[in-house]
Amino acid sequence: MKIKNIKLDVFEWKGTPWKTNYRNIFGQNVNLSVLSIETDEGITGNSFLGSSKVGSEHHNKNLINFAKHLLIGQNPQNINLIWNNLWKMNRSLTLNSIASIDIALWDINGKISNQPIHRLLGSEKEKVPVYSSTPFHEDIKDYVNEALLFKSKGWTAHKIHPHGDPHRDIEICIAIREAVGEDMKLMLDSMCAYNYEEALMVGKAIEKLNFYWYEDPLVEEDIYNYKKLMNRLDIPIVSTEFIPGRLFSIPEWIREKSTNIVRGDVVAMGGITPLYKLTNIAESFRLKCEIHSGSSNSMDNVANLHVIMASSNCEFYEFFPSTGENRYGLVDEIEFINGYVNAPSNPGLGFEINWKELKKTYIGSIE
Repeated sequence: MKIKNIKLDVFEWKGTPWKTNYRNIFGQNVNLSVLSIETDEGITGNSFLGSSKVGSEHHNKNLINFAKHLLIGQNPQNINLIWNNLWKMNRSLTLNSIASIDIALWDINGKISNQPIHRLLGSEKEKVPVYSSTPFHEDIKDYVNEALLFKSKGWTAHKIHPHGDPHRDIEICIAIREAVGEDMKLMLDSMCAYNYEEALMVGKAIEKLNFYWYEDPLVEEDIYNYKKLMNRLDIPIVSTEFIPGRLFSIPEWIREKSTNIVRGDVVAMGGITPLYKLTNIAESFRLKCEIHSGSSNSMDNVANLHVIMASSNCEFYEFFPSTGENRYGLVDEIEFINGYVNAPSNPGLGFEINWKELKKTYIGSIE
């Protein structure tokens, strides 16, 4: 089997604006592309390219110009070989482009074997609990009401994206804990907003509130101060999907004892291939690896879900209720039942593309 063609179908993606802090705005009007990798045996793998923050218009020509000639004639089952060759070009190819290619190749391989991707990776579970992940709210009452809404649905965990002001953020955390009680796991994702002194102050405060983890308190390159935080706090620290060097820098963070829980996703790592390797590296040190979802596109979220289902050290699936990214472009969205999400059961990625809906905003094709 050989790859015979690669193309991108480009569509306009009209979103509803939302944000996780004052800086990060999602849901803008951008482009979403569907990547199709076609084989000479009639099997096609698909993935999506682009997010509601950075649309595919920033990646399309990049992928075609730098990757297409490397892929034509290759065996699509040589996923590791192809990924390693693409990674060598990461100064030219965006991580989004590398990830999109890798995900589409895994889709092909699932279709060849008539199995969902998590079966090819080695399934570990059939369902996993989901946690709700908040957008930014101006009013503390909105944070509280959102947490209570998901608790009423039977969800047992909830993550907060606060303001980035340490004193205000502590107020938000106190209000939510008082509202939901002690039987709901709460997490704080500070979005790299603090300096060391602020991060320590917030960390000590949420320790007293029995928070489940403390995510990205510092910028991703600050391994020195992450290590200092680890020595001063008992709450598990989660960091970070944006570590410089990605997969190849994780061992240093673990060796330096700069995080309790490893973090990654298919886009930040560059595909299913490196993300699954990341979960295994973490597992070899008896560490959890919690996979980030929700800020890219619906098919990337599906790809993340497959890795979660094949990894014993991934406890949760993350869900952003504020965004249509969980369903845009798919016939069926990922379904949550009583606070859990089930493993995909259809071959490949296992979710059908809603071509009928997408074609309403069709822009053109790139080959």
